[in-house]
Amino acid sequence: MTTLRRLGSTDLMTPPLVLGGNVFGWTADAGESHRILDAFVAGGGTMIDTADVYSAWVPGHKGGESETAIGDWLRASGKRGQVLIATKVGMLPGEGGEKLAPARIAAACEASLKRLGVETIDLYFAHQDDEATPQEAVLEAFGKLIAGGKVRVIGASNFHAGRLKSALDLARSHGLPHYHALQPEYNLVSRHKFEGELQDLCVEHNIGVVPYYGLASGFLTGKYRSEADLGKSVRGGRMPALLTGKGAAMLAAMDAIAEETGATLAQIALAWLAAQAGVTAPIASATSVAQLEELLGAITLTLSKDQLDRLTVAGV
Repeated sequence: MTTLRRLGSTDLMTPPLVLGGNVFGWTADAGESHRILDAFVAGGGTMIDTADVYSAWVPGHKGGESETAIGDWLRASGKRGQVLIATKVGMLPGEGGEKLAPARIAAACEASLKRLGVETIDLYFAHQDDEATPQEAVLEAFGKLIAGGKVRVIGASNFHAGRLKSALDLARSHGLPHYHALQPEYNLVSRHKFEGELQDLCVEHNIGVVPYYGLASGFLTGKYRSEADLGKSVRGGRMPALLTGKGAAMLAAMDAIAEETGATLAQIALAWLAAQAGVTAPIASATSVAQLEELLGAITLTLSKDQLDRLTVAGV
């Protein structure tokens, strides 16, 4: 039986893996997206993470493609009651303005609800901070969505510690909704954006952390070990800095632990994340059922303290 973890102080529960939806409607077509989602639920998964901006960066796309694919699956499968849907606002401009303008939050939420075909978003993230909009106005806008039954819980993504703290303080002093979750970039080879003050703040306030880029865009799967490997996917262009930096030492440490455990490198990378203070569940995406089934193996992988420590040191 899959062990579930509570997301911070909320009633949202997930195993130590959240399925990333950024690939749906992009590198995973409709049919494969549905098969991946079915396999995720069958494997004990509960939370699917997406965003309104996925995948606006693709030529011919305008955003909303991932939400639409997930919505189509929800309608076809009838599995809405078995999953939690997390989506985001703040990177896709449109009706109501840009970023976290209150009118934009309201309009974007309606658009996401329609694409997803749901009445309520379980976890709604501010996708990025918006220093041009007063935090009180942002939280008030989210509060209206919660009061209207359109959103259950709110979270913050890509926030620095100071801004997250000020938002939490403001929520407490003004009786506004507060962020219960954080979605930062965090993995074995990119740790500076979360470790330290931000991680400490999340632990102190019981904010559930669901890191993205848990596999460093595929680097931590061992797929990219030389310049000759960079053409293996659309993400290969991000790898040269890792190949010439601490990446090689990290892969060597992971290879050794793979020998000891029989686990794959992807499973090891995700299990390390799931063991870090404050982390509820890392996010990872799959473009095939085979990839998804490998990721699901991370849910039951427990690394020893020695193995965790060796990985931590290799990434410094």
